[in-house]
Amino acid sequence: MNQPHFTYEADGHTLIVHLPEELDHHNCSGLKYETDLILSENYIKRILFDFTKTRFMDSSGLGILLNRYKQMALSGGTVAIYGAGAQALRILKMGGILKLMKLYDSKEAAVTG
Repeated sequence: MNQPHFTYEADGHTLIVHLPEELDHHNCSGLKYETDLILSENYIKRILFDFTKTRFMDSSGLGILLNRYKQMALSGGTVAIYGAGAQALRILKMGGILKLMKLYDSKEAAVTG
């Protein structure tokens, strides 16, 4: 089985988190640890979550998104999402995430948004 992994990209004060195919309790602790480290060492004002490859997400995925939203809100930053397919969108809507975070169709729109 392939071990899901996250990749990160910096664009100025924006951190882009490229999510794997599955965002679940098995890999969310790694995402939390890695983003905590990145945020503590860099001046990040915005986090963009790239859902283009994500096909499955459970409540742990919603939890990490909410956690990052709260963390960025406390520091005056923002969090947004792009590239979510139908399955991910359904979970994001049900979890109320889209009421808190802006949704973009593409990376370009999210970066310039």
